[in-house]
Amino acid sequence: MRRALLGLLILLGAAAAAPFDPFARAGIDEHPGTRIPLDVAVTSETGAKGPLKAPASGEPILLVPVLHDCPNLCGVTLDGLAAAMRAANLQGDRDARVIAFGIDPRESPADARRALARLAERHPETAGRFHGTVSDGQAIRAVTDALGYRFAYDPRIGQYAHAAAIAVLTPDGRFSRWLYGLAPEPADLRAALAEARAGRTGGWGRRLVLLCYHYDPATGRYSLAIDWLLRGAGLLTAAGLLVYVLAARRGERPSAR
Repeated sequence: MRRALLGLLILLGAAAAAPFDPFARAGIDEHPGTRIPLDVAVTSETGAKGPLKAPASGEPILLVPVLHDCPNLCGVTLDGLAAAMRAANLQGDRDARVIAFGIDPRESPADARRALARLAERHPETAGRFHGTVSDGQAIRAVTDALGYRFAYDPRIGQYAHAAAIAVLTPDGRFSRWLYGLAPEPADLRAALAEARAGRTGGWGRRLVLLCYHYDPATGRYSLAIDWLLRGAGLLTAAGLLVYVLAARRGERPSAR
């Protein structure tokens, strides 16, 4: 009995000592057609309390799970959505209800308000047309579990690992599809909203799941997702320089002859 108890304690200690793996804990599972509980209680960026459901406008919903006070990809995701909507001639509250859905129960309406104000500085057309919410853990989990959206808190560095993606919902609150990545293509966004407006569900887009999980001061490194982004940017820069050098050398050959 003592040996069994000792073995259990060793296993628990090993599990506690295991490094936090954001890719194992965070991600997205597709749940096409699932009805999202839009009647959960939330608080808007203005401090108003009420259900998450959008007004009865008959328009689709773009639900963006975010951390309002985020040092990493959340602001970039909202920037990308705003730019795609502008390029597609779409407006919030006219063509879709855009909700930045806070997934950290510790955040306040002021955090949501500041995030939206920063967004409006870069994209003035979003002012008053992009909305933010905060809520308690139970309401957050009810929505994210229905979406198949998995995220996890890393207590070592006080950060959430979560995916950068946009959920497209039908006007009656059923999940239609995800728009993956930091910025949807304007044509893809328009098509996704048309499908959701028609009540169609189950669309599968190009799946590029990026995790929002930033610099780890304990290890002095970026998370894998950010590391890949930085490496990709470096490779693109190197490729661009190589093309420039080759083009320059080709241009010099006639004069050398």
